Amino acid sequence: MTDAATANPAVHDWIAKAVADHPVILFMKGVPEQPRCGFSAVVVQILDHLGVEFTGVDVLQNEQLREGIKTFSDWPTIPQLYVKGEFVGGSDIVREMFQSGELKTLFAEQGLLADA
Repeated sequence: MTDAATANPAVHDWIAKAVADHPVILFMKGVPEQPRCGFSAVVVQILDHLGVEFTGVDVLQNEQLREGIKTFSDWPTIPQLYVKGEFVGGSDIVREMFQSGELKTLFAEQGLLADA
């Protein structure tokens, strides 16, 4: 992590507000309609498959945001999924949770599935 990223409270404030304002938010490379990395595409496909409404934030549009999300969550990679303000994980964790059924259960418990 760079000192500039950790020393930028405005970026962390923006991220915290975005996470608080959106029940499901995905910090990703690209946008949901056009992911710009395979890992982001995997998470988008899983969320779409489950029918979960989510907000995508393209971290490639802003270097401070791209570095800031990593320090905000203390997680080194992108994408990053948040549900009801809680960090869920990146692509591998989301995929594992989806395969085990845990992700669908999480969304159902949070009232975020259309058919729940």
